[in-house]
Amino acid sequence: MQAGNMVSRRRLMLTASAVTLAAGIGPVVSAQEKKIGFAIVGLGGLAMNQILPAMAKTRFCKTVALVSGHPDKAKKMADKYGVNPKSIYNYENYDTLKDNLEVDVIYIVLPNGMHAEYTIRGFKAGKHVLSQKPMATSVADAQAMCDAGRAAGKKLSVGYRCQHEPFHNMMMQIARSGDIGQVKVVRGDTGFNCQAGVWRLDKKLAGGGPLMDVGIYTIQEACMVARETPVDVAAQVFSSPDDPRFKEVEESIAYTLRFPHGVVAACTSSYGYDWQNSFRAIGTTGWVELEPAIAYEGQAGRSSRFGKVEEFKLQPVDHFGVEMDHFAQCIINNTDVKTPGEMGVRDMKIMAAIYEAAKTGRVVKV
Repeated sequence: MQAGNMVSRRRLMLTASAVTLAAGIGPVVSAQEKKIGFAIVGLGGLAMNQILPAMAKTRFCKTVALVSGHPDKAKKMADKYGVNPKSIYNYENYDTLKDNLEVDVIYIVLPNGMHAEYTIRGFKAGKHVLSQKPMATSVADAQAMCDAGRAAGKKLSVGYRCQHEPFHNMMMQIARSGDIGQVKVVRGDTGFNCQAGVWRLDKKLAGGGPLMDVGIYTIQEACMVARETPVDVAAQVFSSPDDPRFKEVEESIAYTLRFPHGVVAACTSSYGYDWQNSFRAIGTTGWVELEPAIAYEGQAGRSSRFGKVEEFKLQPVDHFGVEMDHFAQCIINNTDVKTPGEMGVRDMKIMAAIYEAAKTGRVVKV
């Protein structure tokens, strides 16, 4: 068989594998396909524009409760998605979710600084928890969330939607397969021009700036490609001194992650420039990249081996839908989640080391 045909056959096998991973295909659940009830906590733009519409299209999930500080908004969403008005909660009576037997999972879609509190209270209410990324705003809070889940005997998953998406899985598999040789460098650039007055610029609510928001995707991608945790990091931050948006959080950050077996990741994240979202893994005989990479839709990927470029030919999926269906199947079948709390703790430790490296100007061990 010629080398070109061997490469094409391998790509076909990788493509099928990436689609299978993204679809969350697992054991047969039942003839009637049990649905897991979700309570959505927080009705901001992400919940209303992405998560609730995605939930309505899932195979194993249904929205059965809403938690919001805005009763009019909650009523509107309940009417739209068929939620019983009696299952609308606010932040004062949140703990009474324990009495709602329809609720299996609490999905935390709140600002970062509120994740730990509402996750821990969710476990005390006897529910499984899916928390948006980043998991928390400190390593201690992230660990406390894991501990609370174990104590409750419930599952915890972090909302790393890209882990369930076929283009990211294809990139990871090509990088790991040897198809581009031995990976030496990972590049990641993520950022956007953040508008003034949003919670992302509030240090207490956000925990940090673009590193905590979009930079975490580059950390995830680098760890996925390298298949290990970095040993140390270096970093620099920059904020425009005359820009009032960046009094509490950084505007831009550049960081380097060094992995045990020789992979180096060079990354940037910013709130100060036009939309950037690209990843590239560079190997000894080629490269693989995604651009766009982290938008909710529109991913595109390509790879090159010995100068021959091939585009990914994959069917897009709803990132949030496959993420929620995966978690639901893990609950139904009592299997391990792909993005557990321990992964979130790992990423919090890496980000804490990056911020320490930027602050001190030293290389910091993870």
